[in-house]
Amino acid sequence: QVQLVESGGGLVQAGGSLRLSCAASGSIRSINAMGWYRQAPGKQRELVATITRSGQTNYADSVKGRFIISGDNAKNTVELLMNSLKPGDTAVYYCNLRTSAGFYENYYWGQGTQVTVSS
Repeated sequence: QVQLVESGGGLVQAGGSLRLSCAASGSIRSINAMGWYRQAPGKQRELVATITRSGQTNYADSVKGRFIISGDNAKNTVELLMNSLKPGDTAVYYCNLRTSAGFYENYYWGQGTQVTVSS
């Protein structure tokens, strides 16, 4: 069983910064990538940023230049540093873990952490 535990959400004013952290534990094998997704009220869950085991990163266009994702392979952790936050970044942020399963991938999710950016 895989568990993802997130921390670091909260309330911040526009222009401020927050750091999200996620630690994966349990029966983890063949990690392909870890990352963050978010879901705002009434909207679909969307990718924010991901990082592969080799360090390759991918960002949503809306956060490029403002958010930085980093990971620690030895600890199975991932962090998201969010700078210059905007009210549009308000959402529940979910940690994601992708593992290899033959031709497929398994997706695991954290419980989510609320990020609220006030104007």
